Amino acid sequence: MELYRNKEIETMGREQLRELQLPRLQNTVKRVYDNVPFYREKMQKIGITPADVKSLDDLTRLPITVKQDLRDNYPFGLFAVPMEDIVRIHASSGTTGKQTVVGYTKNDIDMWADCMARCLAMEGADTSSRVQVAYGYGLFTGGLGAHYGVEKLGATVIPASSGNTQRQITMLVDFGVTHICCTPSYAMNIAEVMQEMGVSKDDLKLKAGCFGAEPWSDGMRAEIENRLGLRAHDIYGLSEIMGPAVSHECRYRNGLHIWEDNFIPEITDPDTGLPVKEGEAGDLVITTVTKEGIPLIRYKTRDICTLSYDKCECGRTHARMSKPAGRTDDMLIIRGVNVFPSQIEAVLLSVGEVQPHYQIIVDRVRNSDTMTVEIEIPESIFTDNVKGIESFEGKVSSQLNSVLGINAKIRLVEPKSIARSEGKAKRVIDNRSRG
Repeated sequence: MELYRNKEIETMGREQLRELQLPRLQNTVKRVYDNVPFYREKMQKIGITPADVKSLDDLTRLPITVKQDLRDNYPFGLFAVPMEDIVRIHASSGTTGKQTVVGYTKNDIDMWADCMARCLAMEGADTSSRVQVAYGYGLFTGGLGAHYGVEKLGATVIPASSGNTQRQITMLVDFGVTHICCTPSYAMNIAEVMQEMGVSKDDLKLKAGCFGAEPWSDGMRAEIENRLGLRAHDIYGLSEIMGPAVSHECRYRNGLHIWEDNFIPEITDPDTGLPVKEGEAGDLVITTVTKEGIPLIRYKTRDICTLSYDKCECGRTHARMSKPAGRTDDMLIIRGVNVFPSQIEAVLLSVGEVQPHYQIIVDRVRNSDTMTVEIEIPESIFTDNVKGIESFEGKVSSQLNSVLGINAKIRLVEPKSIARSEGKAKRVIDNRSRG
C-alpha cells in the first residue's frame, strides 16, 4: 500500500497545482521586491515589477540568482524578514569562498519538516519506524533537516550524527533501526566497518535508507543495498533552497518527486540560461514560493538533470527530476572533454572487483591535462602476479576510454589507503590551479 504524508497535496491534478503555485509565486516576488534591495535593483534594471507577474509563464522573465549572489550579500543581505523572525541559521562549508548563509522562520522550519516527513513516508516509514540520522548536525543542513522530519512523521529518531562508526553499527543492531539517513559514501563506510566487526546485514532490521548530499551512481546503490540489506532511496536538496527533502524517490525510483507546492523547478541551458524543451537535460533552476526567511527567485543549482511531468505509478503528480548527472561546477574539462566524477564511478563499478572507494587526480604536464584514477581493489588481486595486475589496470583504462573518450592512468592501491569520509566524500584533487 502506498504511504502518503499528505495525499491531497501529493496527488492533486496538474492544473490544481498550477493554481496553487501562481498566487504563491506572486506573493514571493512582491515580498522580495519590497524587502530585499538586491532583488528590487535586479528587477528594476530589467524593467519588471511584481505586478507584471500575471501567470506562471512570466517566471522566465525574472532574474536568475546564483550562489555568488549569496556570498556578495553575506551574511544576511538576502533575508526578507527582520532578524527577530529568524529562528535558525544554517550555512555551507565555504570551501570555495565565503559561507552561504541561510535563515529560517518558524514557518520555514515547519514546511521543511513536512517535506522531509513526506520523503520518509515515500520509502515506507511510519510512526512505528526507528530512523537513525547519521548526517552531520550543526551548520550543515542534513542532520537537523532529517531530524525534524522524522519527528514530524511521528517516527522515533536516533540523532547519531556522523562519525564513531562502530557505535553507529551497535545502535543499528541494538535499537532495531529500520531506516537510516546519511551520505552514500558513509553508508559504504558503515558496511565496511560492519564486516570488520563481524556484523552481518542479517543482524540488522534495516528496511530503507535515505542517501544524499553527494552524487552517487546506480552501481553504488546496488553495492549499498547488497551490503546493508535495505532499499536505497535518493534524496535531493541544497541549503540555499531549504536543505534535504526538496525532492525524493518514491518506491518506483523513476526520478525524484519535487514538492511543487513549495518549489517551482525549471530546466535551463547551462550556457545561455534559456529554458530547454521538456525532457531535455540542462541546469536545474528552482524558485521557492513558500519560504519566508530567504526566498530565492530562479536559483541556479548547477545540477544537470531532466524534468518529467507525467503522473507517476505511485499516484503522485509532482514533477520528477532525473538523478543529477553531475554538477556544472564539479565538471572536469580534460583536454576539451567534459567529464563528471559520477560517470567515472559508474564505469568503475561496472567493471567488477573494484571497491567503491576511488579518487580522481587531475594535473597538467607539459601543457597537457592528465588524469589519474586511484582505485582500491581487494587483497586477492594484490596477491596476484604482476601480469594479472597490469591486465586489470588495462581493462579499467580501456573501459574508461570507451565511455569517456579520454585516456586515464589507472593506479591500483591497497584496501583502506584512500581516506574514508563521514560526510561528503572528496573524489577529485585538481592540481592544475596550483601554478
